[in-house]
Amino acid sequence: MVSSTTRRLELLPCKRFASLVTLAHAAAAAALLAVLPGWVGAAVALLVLALGVAAAWDRALLRAARSPRAIEFRGPNEAVCLVAGGDALALEPPGDGGVTRYWVALKLRPPEPRRFVVGRRRALFLPACMMSAESARLLRLWARWHKLPGVAPGQLPT
Repeated sequence: MVSSTTRRLELLPCKRFASLVTLAHAAAAAALLAVLPGWVGAAVALLVLALGVAAAWDRALLRAARSPRAIEFRGPNEAVCLVAGGDALALEPPGDGGVTRYWVALKLRPPEPRRFVVGRRRALFLPACMMSAESARLLRLWARWHKLPGVAPGQLPT
């Protein structure tokens, strides 16, 4: 069953996800510091840690200018990610393994014409903590089956 109405799922900042991203980068920085002694190792470790903070700011806390704000389903086969700057990026359902109870990883369709732009996203990772339980369920349904729940065509709503 597919609903023809537009549905919008608002994304929420997730401090737990931000902490996890920062912690992973801190562990990588510590490993680099152990392997590369001296000021070079300290500089590289500091850059990796700064990258983790920037990634958490953009991807988990949703505070950057191009951070995702919402997922909008415009039809049974069309979904877009609305970003803070006002752009709409087309989404594709993931292949096998892109959907679990705890997260959904979606592919972003490259814009036409295809050109190289620094910072362009190719994927969107959404843990369950970034949306309400009902929104997470709808996103998982769409990502897994490419359908949203609704009334069958030709059937009157209850």
